[in-house]
Amino acid sequence: MRHQKKKKFGKGTDHRRKLLRTLASSLVLHERIQTTYANGRAVRPYVEKLITKAKTPTLHIRRQLLSALTRNAAAKTLEVLGPKFTARAGGYTRITKLNDPKSGLSRVVVELVD
Repeated sequence: MRHQKKKKFGKGTDHRRKLLRTLASSLVLHERIQTTYANGRAVRPYVEKLITKAKTPTLHIRRQLLSALTRNAAAKTLEVLGPKFTARAGGYTRITKLNDPKSGLSRVVVELVD
């Protein structure tokens, strides 16, 4: 059986985890970030799972969020984003491509849906 392959980004495990943590924390705090297409695609499910967890604010969930995000981002996720998205079943983020012919990288804007 062929399972999904993880994107490695040419980095080690620790570097990849830190990259996702900082991207997710920035997205939660600023509600919009600009990054590369691959990073945007990787951070999207990471953030969506955390927001889904934040809908039920318990001590266990708080500790899970603290291990996955920075302290300020985890607090904002529990206090602001969890209650904001309680009626929504999923799809908390939006990815919009930016066209920049000068650079070789494809850039995207990842933002939280209102």
